This record gives sequence, structure tokens and C-alpha cells, in this order.
Amino acid sequence: MRLVVGLGNPGRRYEKTPHNVGFEVVDILARRAGIQFRETFKGVGIIARGALGNQDTALLKPTTFMNLSGEAVGCFLRYHPLDVSDLLIISDDIHLPMGSLRFREGGSHGGHKGLLSIIQVLGTDAFARLRIGIHPSGGEVADYVRYVLAPWRGEDLKIMSNMEEQAADAVECYLNEGFSRAASKHNKKLPNSNE
Repeated sequence: MRLVVGLGNPGRRYEKTPHNVGFEVVDILARRAGIQFRETFKGVGIIARGALGNQDTALLKPTTFMNLSGEAVGCFLRYHPLDVSDLLIISDDIHLPMGSLRFREGGSHGGHKGLLSIIQVLGTDAFARLRIGIHPSGGEVADYVRYVLAPWRGEDLKIMSNMEEQAADAVECYLNEGFSRAASKHNKKLPNSNE
């Protein structure tokens, strides 16, 4: 089995916000596979299980709030015989331009509190992640916390809805064809990006 974790915050208040793109992507994956998030897992998340492509897959949405995402991931891995090599984390990334996708096999948390929590709980940063760029094309962000928790609007909502579908395509490629193929096929950057 593979575990795909979409990071976000639970509750309607956080729907369609930059910090919840991970939730949105696993929702798309569940819809495509015809499975639903029905099962609460140990009070730290909700899961949907089924076949995605040719892989038996569990989709996990932590309900611990972003900064404690590691509790949900660590709990799941304690109850299932999975290695970190079976894990993919989907998260937003304020350092990547909006509309970009980036697979990485490991590395630092880059200031992302959800990734930091997972690294701390697992004791390693050697897990795959798909980062989805949320930095606005209009320039600098004055207040990161306010920005990542405010709903998308207008053209940004359209761009991100499209990117979430593309991110779901990328995850399906990862599950079916492996990390290297998914990275070469789906890593996408926008003009003037340093990534």
C-alpha cells in the first residue's frame, strides 16, 4: 500500500485557501477513484482507501491542523507496515510561483510548519513530496499567515483549480510510473522562476 497525504486545515473556514491545496488534491484523487473519505483514523485524520491506477492507496487528510500534521502521519505509519519510501506528502509552497509543481525526494521543510512537524515526528526528511506553488504573481506577500488562510478569489481561484487537477495527474503518474518519471513529466515552473 502507498500513503498519500494532503496537508491542510479541517473545517469549512479553510476551504479553497492556499494552505489547503493538499486537501483539495486528495479530494480530486478520491473522486476520480470513486472512493470517499469515510473513515476517521485514530482521531487524527480521515482516510479514503482504494485502487489508484495500479496501486492500493490510502489517502489521508490530517485533522490535527497544519502545524501538527506529523501526529497524523506518524500515527498512520505506526499502525500500518509502511516505510517512508511508501509516503508522498502534498503541500503548498509559498516560495514557488503560483501555478508551479515540484516533486522532491527529500530536503528541508523550507519554513512550512506542516512539513516540519512530519520531519520531527518521523525523524527524517527522506520522503517524497509534491509542492504546489502558491506565491502570487503580483509581487510580495506582506503577511504570510493572512495570505495562506484567505480564500482564493477571481483569476487566482481559476489558476489554482486547474493546478490542483494537474497535481492530481502528477500523483497518479507517481503511483503508476514512479518518482523519476513523475518528476520529469510534471515538474513545472513558470517564467522568471528561480526553482
